[in-house]
Amino acid sequence: MEATERYGTVLGRLRQLGVRIAIDDFGTGYSSLSYLTRYPVSRLKIAQELLARVPTDPRSATVVRAAVRIGLELGIVVIAEGVETEAQATFLLATGCEQAQGYYFGRPVPARDATALLVSGAAAPTP
Repeated sequence: MEATERYGTVLGRLRQLGVRIAIDDFGTGYSSLSYLTRYPVSRLKIAQELLARVPTDPRSATVVRAAVRIGLELGIVVIAEGVETEAQATFLLATGCEQAQGYYFGRPVPARDATALLVSGAAAPTP
């Protein structure tokens, strides 16, 4: 309990300095719904392992839809991790999740190559 209060205070101070806070791999491991109310969260990153089963598992789809809805209702940016198929991307757009990352959009590249992609217009950052 004391640790949670201490972390909340520190995260609140960081937020005042302009630092944005993200919960990574939301829905797995130690992530908790209570973090969304206790900490000044700016971004919620939905875990790849939840998204992977969306096209074939209705329960996974329900959990991902719920996570997106919670984030949107709280004014938190929601990012889906590990998008690998068009079906996953289409599903996310239908839920209202407008940000995603994964192999469906492109493979990782070294920074110098990413810069070249951006400069050439072959890839453009989202505002």
